Amino acid sequence: MADVKKGEGLVYRNRPLRRIDNLIYYGSMADKYIVMFQILETRKEQDMDVAKRVSVQLQLTDPSIKSRDRVVKKSEKDSLYAAMDVGAIWLERALSGK
Repeated sequence: MADVKKGEGLVYRNRPLRRIDNLIYYGSMADKYIVMFQILETRKEQDMDVAKRVSVQLQLTDPSIKSRDRVVKKSEKDSLYAAMDVGAIWLERALSGK
């Protein structure tokens, strides 16, 4: 596992988070698996957009595999919190070999 150093961006449960528009990548590309969150729908809460529907995918990081075949598990959750919770558990189990 790649150690995350202090000051290198957002970290959740000692793994890096990277956001590109409505996609959030959780984990390191140096590991065998990562989790991709895709925000499918948002709602307005005061002056912020809050995720209402989020797709969660556990993916292999092997670049030689087609992107469609990299998906190991997928689900859809009704909040970013629930999606992050499931994604963190999936990633931890996949990287530990369980």
